[in-house]
Amino acid sequence: MSDSKLREDICFWAQSLFDRGLTGGASGNISVRTGDGGLLVTPTGVSMGRLDPARLSRFDAQGRHVSGDAPTKEMPLHSAFYETRRSAGAVVHLHSTHSVALSILPETDPENAVPPLTAYAVMRVGKVALLPFFVPGDAGMAEAIRGLAGRRAAVLLANHGPVVASKDLEAAVFAMEELEETAKLALLLRGTGAQPLDADQIGQVVRKFEVDWD
Repeated sequence: MSDSKLREDICFWAQSLFDRGLTGGASGNISVRTGDGGLLVTPTGVSMGRLDPARLSRFDAQGRHVSGDAPTKEMPLHSAFYETRRSAGAVVHLHSTHSVALSILPETDPENAVPPLTAYAVMRVGKVALLPFFVPGDAGMAEAIRGLAGRRAAVLLANHGPVVASKDLEAAVFAMEELEETAKLALLLRGTGAQPLDADQIGQVVRKFEVDWD
């Protein structure tokens, strides 16, 4: 896919996420792998609802910033996902409300932060790790992601927000939407005795769709 089409797609999906209230202000960031092995990245301090395709940050295959505005301060976490998940073609990070709320609750399981409530949560998101709190832009965040050794396509950053990597931008956005909706369900169902999928049901989905779940 050409750079120009990738730029248009980034701005389209960023606008969609912003318009639906999944990230606000100048929060959130997106990166996409380009055909030559580089990256297109949303700039720092810019609303996802007001991106200019021509001003997106462009990195070459060696990780050098070669054009566009200064990139998001969260470049270390994006880079860590690309390094540890070779299949990743896009990374999306938001501050979506329900996912953030789930990351703050003391009972949230660090190994399985988003409960497997639906087949699509398992299929599109997989098992989600909860990482500790880091100051935004802290390189320690990237080290925590590297510590997962590519076993997770999605994480919750404590008191911060979700990050999802997938094969392309559309898939990453769909996974992020599924993660947020599942977090919302988890909060709505707290204390009701509602049952998530059991191990056998999860196994059926994992095998059919080759989901990272171990």
